[in-house]
Amino acid sequence: MAMLAHLYCVLTTCLCMVLTANAINSTHFMYHDYTSMTSLLQNLHHKYPHITKLYSIGKSVDGRDLHVLAMGSEPNRHVPGRPEFKYVGNMHGNEVIGREILLYLSIHMLENYGLDNEITWLLNNTRIHILPSMNPDGFEDSYEGNCTGLIGRYNRNGIDLNRNFPDQYSNRTKPLQPETLAVMQWVQSLPFVLSANLHGGTVVTVYPYDNLPEDVVDRSTYNKSPDDELYKTISKVYSMSHPTMHIGWPNCSANDTEYFPDGIVNGAAWYAIQGSMQDYNYLQSNCFETTIEVSCCKYPYSHELPVFWQRNRKSLIQYIKAVHMGVKGFIFDAQGRPISNATISVRGNTHTVMSAKDGDYWRLLIQGNHTIDVTASGYALGSQTVEIDISNSDEAVMVNFTLQAVSATQGTISGTSIIGHGFTVESNKYLVALLLTCIAYFIF
Repeated sequence: MAMLAHLYCVLTTCLCMVLTANAINSTHFMYHDYTSMTSLLQNLHHKYPHITKLYSIGKSVDGRDLHVLAMGSEPNRHVPGRPEFKYVGNMHGNEVIGREILLYLSIHMLENYGLDNEITWLLNNTRIHILPSMNPDGFEDSYEGNCTGLIGRYNRNGIDLNRNFPDQYSNRTKPLQPETLAVMQWVQSLPFVLSANLHGGTVVTVYPYDNLPEDVVDRSTYNKSPDDELYKTISKVYSMSHPTMHIGWPNCSANDTEYFPDGIVNGAAWYAIQGSMQDYNYLQSNCFETTIEVSCCKYPYSHELPVFWQRNRKSLIQYIKAVHMGVKGFIFDAQGRPISNATISVRGNTHTVMSAKDGDYWRLLIQGNHTIDVTASGYALGSQTVEIDISNSDEAVMVNFTLQAVSATQGTISGTSIIGHGFTVESNKYLVALLLTCIAYFIF
């Protein structure tokens, strides 16, 4: 099986190199150090100012900007009802393919806006944020051809950034790094819905949880999140669109027996780590994140870059489209004013998300019927049941909620009658009077 997968990969590679000639300008297929990466991002913004925004979320230890290119028809602001998506590359400085293919993705989407229907729709209905390099200092230390080494992996302080985030099971022993803090603040500043973190070293999509309780002896034990089935579905969006990842045999020289069914794996079942960025996103924000390993060799030679771009191009775009899977909508009060920080939950699932400042919310969901509950302080519960059919739609189902304000007394009473229309003293004063009359009759 491994040999067949390898043969398939070789044939695909040959085809990809032919296709590349008509894709991105070949001059872009080079490694971009910090200076050339910055120049490329600035040039893209200057060339497409109406659909891009170039900003920095902070600086590395050495003072390099953590550049982000936002793309969309309204790139400078959050459009109420429009989801925010992000890709992060080069978290480990010596894992460089993610960095480069995110630059190529940016070029590809901007050049094809208004020409390609799929890309145009995505940019008109999504704001896409690209952070090509989370660890620009480490990249400057790493070198071409180093497939399995560690030089450049860590930030300038010698810290593994994918072990540096707050963790649900373990207390952090090393201080939060500038790059980590910048990403944490970024994640909290925008209503991100879906994200991926691109790595290198094998070929697979990894989903939460990454860590295990400390008392679990087997450190390769599957640890399900409440959204395990959803995460498997999202992960397969990437792996099944990739020419080889879905086969499950990366055939990496460092471990040629490694096998991942359907090209996906639970992080803890693969090997448990603490302080991962994907677990932080899931547990501390509304954002669902996966970790995507895109190359066996961490820093392959530059002539292979066109091949890696072609292998991942379709997957990168299809994964962005997954941000529109599930339900979305607005939460208002009776006067039509948005309610922020309302809690959105799905019956049978303990994971919740919150509404944003404009009252907008998004909840990724898999195929089937789901009952959505919405709660907010000072309001009666709102509930709706919705059918999700991801096979026949590329857009999330719109489900809006109007919550009724209640007093403390009314909230207690309506809470006991949640299946009906809600019982309040004011709306049922005659029934209350009759009930009191009956009580008085029996007492006296």
